[in-house]
Formats: sequence, structure tokens, C-alpha cells
Amino acid sequence: MILTQTQGSFELLTNETAIALIQKLELLDKDATLTCRKIGAGPFNYVFHVADNATNKGVIIKQAVPYAKGLGESESWPLTLKRAAIEADALLTFGSYCPEYVPKVYYADKQLAITVMEDLSHVKIARTGLIEGENYPLLSQHIGEYAAKTLFYTSDYYLESTTKKEIARAFTNPELRKIIESSIFTGPFFEHTPTDVETLWNDHELKLEVAKLKKIFMSEQEALLHGDLHTGHILANESETKVIAPEIAFYGPIGFDTGQFIANLLFQAVTCEDADQEIILSHIQTFWSTFTDVYSTLWNNESRDAFKNIDGLLSYVLQKAKADSFGFAGWELIRKTSGLSHVIDLDGIDHMDQRINVKTNALILGTHLVKNRSTLDIPTVIELVQQVTRSSYSTL
Repeated sequence: MILTQTQGSFELLTNETAIALIQKLELLDKDATLTCRKIGAGPFNYVFHVADNATNKGVIIKQAVPYAKGLGESESWPLTLKRAAIEADALLTFGSYCPEYVPKVYYADKQLAITVMEDLSHVKIARTGLIEGENYPLLSQHIGEYAAKTLFYTSDYYLESTTKKEIARAFTNPELRKIIESSIFTGPFFEHTPTDVETLWNDHELKLEVAKLKKIFMSEQEALLHGDLHTGHILANESETKVIAPEIAFYGPIGFDTGQFIANLLFQAVTCEDADQEIILSHIQTFWSTFTDVYSTLWNNESRDAFKNIDGLLSYVLQKAKADSFGFAGWELIRKTSGLSHVIDLDGIDHMDQRINVKTNALILGTHLVKNRSTLDIPTVIELVQQVTRSSYSTL
């Protein structure tokens, strides 16, 4: 049963108040001795793990804070708490379509910006595991299915038009959307000095194509997106995969979600050793083939669109999604490689020459993806990755 609460005033949880909340909700044995530990304290959220000492059965509490934590609250960046409500609602929405890949939500308090969900402390952040050389054989298959289901079932091809518009309205968050638009598109070109991004400023064709991608991002409302679908927001082990943290969920082009996931894999492909690279590249292939297969099946069996049987329409939808995916993935490679965003994949490279080489490869690959996105396919992209990373220079 999901409980919701909207009254009261905001206050930060402590270990003691987190335990008191779980006892009040009776989500664990009411006679159990509970312990709490803070397992996450990033710049935007706190995460607590509350567990029964005897059985180790537990729950996760995530609380958003009304500012981006810096040196102190007085020097922090104000943020809307609405993102906590959006995250809880998105988890419930996505979980209704693919519960096997989304954590269960037990309770949400929109005033306190709290979401209580199932205990996922037994699975690991996929990006961390992949960087450390761990293998998640079902990761790409699971995320391909997750993406296909969430992006189909929240689209006009499945939802009645009025219902879709009502859902889209519920996920409107102009404050966070403005931050996303600025950080992803406008900021790299116009909020940094030309010397910081000289290559970007001097490439007119690239700027034009990025402007087109921004138009797609801002104007198209194809489906409800996770909004930040990368391996840092995926928990996994050898048999299980869970997608977390959709706190910036919004309606947008489906290629943005799929492109973010592909971009993250491409980053790891250009930073890892050859043996690991083959595994990462196979994930990209599996992800896209699973996505297209599942999406096509849903389209054929469950689409309510009057034109669903028009020959060529499904192919058009998937081709556009693929082109958009490559475009958004390519720009994500460029944006992060240019030093305009923190990249954990690069942090572990100690040698400066190697780091420069990896950045060069990522920029070459990203630029090619953005400019040629409409003519590329997955095998070609995989070949490009291999060509770029195994040569000291590129002729792309």
C-alpha cells in the first residue's frame, strides 16, 4: 500500500527521525530493533537505509533538500522540492509498466520531499561496477525492455490523447527543465568563454546540428522520459536491474533517454581496455535490438493509433528515435569531454597523456555522431568506436 502525505513543514531527517518514520508507517516488524545509516549524501539528496537488526530486512528513504549543498547552506544553490514528488510519481508510473526494473514505492511525503522505497542495498551502481570490470550480462537487455515499455506506454501510440496531456501536465517542472536546457545545450556555447570551448565555437556545422537537437529536445513531447538515464542511475547485479532517480522526469523525445544510456556506454567503451570494450559494445548492440524488438511488439499488439497499420510508420518512428539517440549521445560525449561536466569515467585515468588521448577519441566520436546521426546504424557506430580507439589518429 502506498501512503502519501502533503502536510507539515520541511525538516531534514536524522537517523533517529528516519527510524521513527518507519516505525510509524509499520513497514517493518513493529517489535523489531531498527538501525539507520546514511548511505548517500550527495549535493541534492540524502539517502538512508533503515533495517531490522534481527532479519536485516530494510527499506530505503530518500529525501531531497531545497538547495544544492555546497560549502554550507548559506552558500548553496536553491532548488525546488517538487523534484521529489516528480520522482515518486515517475517511479510509480514506470513501475506500473515494468515493475521488475523499478523499485517499489511504499510512501511519499511531498512536503518533506521524502520517498520510502524497497531496499536495494544488495545491488550496485552499474557505472561503478562496469568501471571496475564487473560484468552484468542482463543489463542491456533489461534496460532495452525498460526503455521500450516506458517510452511506448506513456506515448500517444498507447494513451488516449487527453490522458497523455494530463500526465504531461503533472510532470511539468519549469525550474528543473530550465536548468537542464541550460546545462546541456546553451551553457556549453554561451555561458563559457570561447577559450574554454574553442573547438566547439569554431565548428559551425556542429553548432547548427546541436541547435537542431535542442529544438527537438524543447519542442517534442513524445513520451515520459526518465530524463537522466545513465548507468549511474541504474543498480545491477548478475541477474537484477533497477532504474532509480527519475527526479527530472518530463515529457520529451524518446531518443533523449535512449541516447543518454548509449552515451554512457560509449564513454566506458573509449576509456576501458580492449577486452572490456568488447563487452561494453555488445551491451550497446543488445540494448538497441531489445529496445526495437520490444517496442515493435508493443506497437503491433497494443498501439491504439489509427495509423498504426500504415506500412512504414513504425520504421519511421524507430529510425527517428535512432537518429535522435545518436545525436544526443554524441553531444553528451562532447559536452562532458570538453570539461563542462564532471565525468567519473575519466577520473580514474592517472596518466595525463592517456587522459588526453581518451578525450580526443571521445570528441572525435561524439562529433561524428552528431553530424552524421541520420545515416548511422549500431554496427557502424561500434566499428567507429573500434577505429577511433585503436588508432593514434582518425580520418573520420
